[in-house]
Amino acid sequence: MSKPVKNLIETQYKTIFADLDGAVLIDIRGITSNDTNALRATLAQRGIRITVVKNSLAKRATTGTSLEKIGDLLEGASAVVYGGDSVVNVARELIEQAKTLPNLTFKGALMEGTLFKAEEIEALSKYPTREEAQAQALQLILSPGKNLVASILGPGKKIASLVKAIEEKLEKGEAIAKISA
Repeated sequence: MSKPVKNLIETQYKTIFADLDGAVLIDIRGITSNDTNALRATLAQRGIRITVVKNSLAKRATTGTSLEKIGDLLEGASAVVYGGDSVVNVARELIEQAKTLPNLTFKGALMEGTLFKAEEIEALSKYPTREEAQAQALQLILSPGKNLVASILGPGKKIASLVKAIEEKLEKGEAIAKISA
């Protein structure tokens, strides 16, 4: 491959990977072209992209970026999978697709500066996404207030139900018995 072509490819990689803070690295060798096309189409529906990379050019393109650590995993045939809402969603979708594509192998992943090895991808897929984590944190923050409101309103609701029962008995003309404590 000529130097100008390599420079063009490296520039393209820099453009693609510039805004990424994480990605999953896979090996798609051994997967038929029809299965690869089906995988790409399924992932594209979820906003996830696959880029097959030349390792040396990808290492140079990611140097100095947030994906620099992924260069340690670039050996052999490599494809970078990125996009979607988060790396967690990418990992979840790839785990699901790997059930039907036994030759799909994981090399690792990078999420917000943390490098995950191939055997840790399944654990990564079980992490909450940013939105899920924010929802859980919000629920934890609001929980004590919810409990306090319930404690304050509880006795008032009991009194209101007793008053309503007395009112219904009086409307029916029934006598109200005195309760001795």
